Amino acid sequence: MTRIEWNRMASERKDGAIPLRMGGRVAGLILGTALLLAGCGVGSGPAMEGPSPGTASDPLPEADYWIYVGSESADRIHRVRFGPAGIEVERSTVVGRLPTEVEGPHGVAVSPDARYLYLTTGHGVPDGHFWKFEVGPDSLVAEPILLGRFPATMDLTSDGLYAFVVNFNLYGSMVPSTMSVVYTPDVVEVAQIEMCTMPHGVRAHPGGIHVYSVCMMDDQLVEVDTHTFRVSRRFSVDVGNEGPLPADAVAMEHGEDHGAGMDHGAHGGHGDHAAPGDPQGVSPMTGAMERAGHHASCSPTWAVPSPDGSRLWVACNGADQILEVDVADWSLVRRFATGRGPYNLEPTPDGRLLVATLKQGDAVEFFDTATGESLAVTPTSTTVVHGVTISPDSRYAFVSVEGVGSEPGKVDVFDLGSFRMVASVAVGQQAAGIDFLRMEPSFPR
Repeated sequence: MTRIEWNRMASERKDGAIPLRMGGRVAGLILGTALLLAGCGVGSGPAMEGPSPGTASDPLPEADYWIYVGSESADRIHRVRFGPAGIEVERSTVVGRLPTEVEGPHGVAVSPDARYLYLTTGHGVPDGHFWKFEVGPDSLVAEPILLGRFPATMDLTSDGLYAFVVNFNLYGSMVPSTMSVVYTPDVVEVAQIEMCTMPHGVRAHPGGIHVYSVCMMDDQLVEVDTHTFRVSRRFSVDVGNEGPLPADAVAMEHGEDHGAGMDHGAHGGHGDHAAPGDPQGVSPMTGAMERAGHHASCSPTWAVPSPDGSRLWVACNGADQILEVDVADWSLVRRFATGRGPYNLEPTPDGRLLVATLKQGDAVEFFDTATGESLAVTPTSTTVVHGVTISPDSRYAFVSVEGVGSEPGKVDVFDLGSFRMVASVAVGQQAAGIDFLRMEPSFPR
């Protein structure tokens, strides 16, 4: 896509949400809902925001960067642009099939050729959906398909042909759930792999032959073979008992009564902050774990391989630490302490840094991958930190921050040289899944 073509598309509409073109009565209802929301100013960021105060010493970016982020409680996806002129929400698109329900855009993934955007919506009747959009106009390419219960995080194979999506099953009983495999050219689910209880986070190995996920309620790291669509290895991340497990070790062993339902708090999502006004001050996730009789020591929320594929880093959200696992030996190499509640992890493409979002700590932490040393902890612009994606030049980290209640979500930008926040923009409520789209040299605007 040329610069001229991109600018023409970007200029078509920057100030409001572009509703999906779906036929029949549903399209009219969604369009009406979109117009009502746009009239109320929901989910629209400022036209352009400059760098954050107090960061004048940070050099201005020399390129323009684009990312996508989903807003779970606003049913929108946003395309955000950051560059020398500042940061803006360039385009917002309303997502959903049920105009009277919050469907919760959660997982976001951009195809390797940057032509398509893939999205999961967690809520459904009862299952969520998988969506495919054309990047640029952000228009729907195919009818969304049903997956499992609460499809959440996903990642793509390096050729973009398959999407691996964990079905988090937030609403259901505490029983093992699955990972869906979607053939992206035809948007067809080709397999469901039995995983564990509440699988969360998916990241592909750079070699392409495996993807990795974790089990929040079972304290497991799971490796899935991308050729056979089967679990190839499991690893216990239970604190003090780390080590290999049988590949068929699916069953939960933390009690028998796992049928407790869940309340989703402020946004109807799976944040770890209590809902405003909750007299008990207990988060939806914590409450569910207690009712289920579960006492996971690690409560892993993310696993990501190193750029060279030799190591895996696992976020222990419940233990405030990151585990490093040797991929070849399938053994624990080391652990390092973090701030409160590490949630998502992402290494820089050059392998120098590991960036951790601290969901309960309302901050981002930066680690030296060679030493495991924490280099900085930087507060975010609002509370309940979620996802992170990093620019290909290893210069900026883009972080989604949910906020609580009626607060807008945020996308915060951090300079990976100074570890300071250099820009921030408001998006729809409960900003969640985030992925990098593209970067290119900056031109005068």
